[in-house]
Amino acid sequence: MNTSLTAGLGLKPEHYEQALACQDTGLWWEVHPENYLADGGPRLAWLDAIRSRHPVSLHGVSLSLAADAPPDETHLTRLALLVRRIEPALVSEHLAWSHWRGVYQPDLLPFPRTQQALARVARNIERTQEALGRPIAIENPSHYLHLPGHDMGEGAFFAELVRRTGCQLLLDINNVFVSANNLGTDALDYLDQYPLHAVAEMHLAGHHADPVHGAALLIDSHDAPVAEPVWALWRHAIARTGPVPTLIERDAELPPLAELLAERARAHRALCGTPHEELACN
Repeated sequence: MNTSLTAGLGLKPEHYEQALACQDTGLWWEVHPENYLADGGPRLAWLDAIRSRHPVSLHGVSLSLAADAPPDETHLTRLALLVRRIEPALVSEHLAWSHWRGVYQPDLLPFPRTQQALARVARNIERTQEALGRPIAIENPSHYLHLPGHDMGEGAFFAELVRRTGCQLLLDINNVFVSANNLGTDALDYLDQYPLHAVAEMHLAGHHADPVHGAALLIDSHDAPVAEPVWALWRHAIARTGPVPTLIERDAELPPLAELLAERARAHRALCGTPHEELACN
């Protein structure tokens, strides 16, 4: 594990002032770089201020690595500039596509795990890593339905991406739990097939049941506290990997920062092997 990082939180504008004042041990903040690809302005100034006090992670949502075209060169150039400016502790992206023939879709979309797709994604990861001058971590997706046409399991696909590109992995535990529920598979079996040796970061988040289908269809909503079964699955994972920097994701229905810090402290204690620690933030 990066010894300076334990558990982190997503940085939201509502919490900037309090976040800047935080002094919790091992705390780091994650942002979507798309919100900071500017030449100046208040958001970038705030990110600079946060970075002066805490490690920062950049978690991208728009490189569209599984698309049938390379990442947008202008976007990559601006992202590389931000990486050089912020010097983030981690840079990550999703195993998904969102760009098709010049049109961006407002979602992270799935694809069949074919040999052709493997070669395409690997090329796009290599282009990205060359532009940034560093490896990136690739996140496992949430699944909501069975997609036909796969040549290999998801774990094997990730293992081959790591072998071909030298990339790292971001293991989203909530995505594992949600996908297993929705597809009727076993989350522990997924972890058994996953290349845990390449995991550089983990994510924890909340989910909710679909209003029509109920618990048969869980939505990776990031609008609730982490569910207890997801905590249990995460503990199982870190028992095998050892401590890995772990983010508590919350993107909607934001509570006061103190509540998020308390949830973050639970992960911090587990990563440090300590029963409790007082918070250093008000």
